[in-house]
Amino acid sequence: MIKAIVTDIEGTTSSISFVQDVLFPYARAHIADFIRRYESMPQVEALLEDARSEVGADLTTEQLIDQFIEWIDEDKKVTPLKSLQGMIWETGYQQGGFKGHIYPDAAERLKAWKAQGLDLYIYSSGSVYAQKLLFAHTEYGDLTPLFSGYFDTHVGAKRDPQSYLHIAEKLALPVFQILFLSDIKEELDAAHKAGFSTLWLVREGDIDNHAVHKQVANFEQIHP
Repeated sequence: MIKAIVTDIEGTTSSISFVQDVLFPYARAHIADFIRRYESMPQVEALLEDARSEVGADLTTEQLIDQFIEWIDEDKKVTPLKSLQGMIWETGYQQGGFKGHIYPDAAERLKAWKAQGLDLYIYSSGSVYAQKLLFAHTEYGDLTPLFSGYFDTHVGAKRDPQSYLHIAEKLALPVFQILFLSDIKEELDAAHKAGFSTLWLVREGDIDNHAVHKQVANFEQIHP
């Protein structure tokens, strides 16, 4: 019996275009000014040091800005970048520049699953901070009360089976009682290898009934 659902965000609960066409460009446009303005703030300073460690060089502030922009353009899943993006996006949400996109079927079913007593979690390459911002500022209101926890790349890479074992340990549940939802085959492969149940969200295109993971078009077709 499934007792917890862990879901990806991009392409699963939310459109890929929202992240690619709204969030990423906003962060790219504001990251230089943000770093220059707040580089002495302890939290930002720590992220800049993490970035220096990531590249293995004592980069200047301007070199770091160039590095972060390069990572954004290459869509790198680098933890200090993801954390910094979350801080930048907070301003956009608070100023009403955009709302976190959630598919209607995802919002409806997440609420229903919560009411049924299932524990809900997020696992995304975006920082936990960014995840909370997205779900706190949706057109359906603040959805963060639905979730019992959030995971990002601090727990490990999403294509590494060990990451899912870490999540199961934190949830204090047997792996077979956890369902993972994603639109990425390699993530589902890793979760399945760790022992999770899996479902493959295919928001666009045809369902392949012979796929290695059961495919569904939306959350209404999920019956945990």
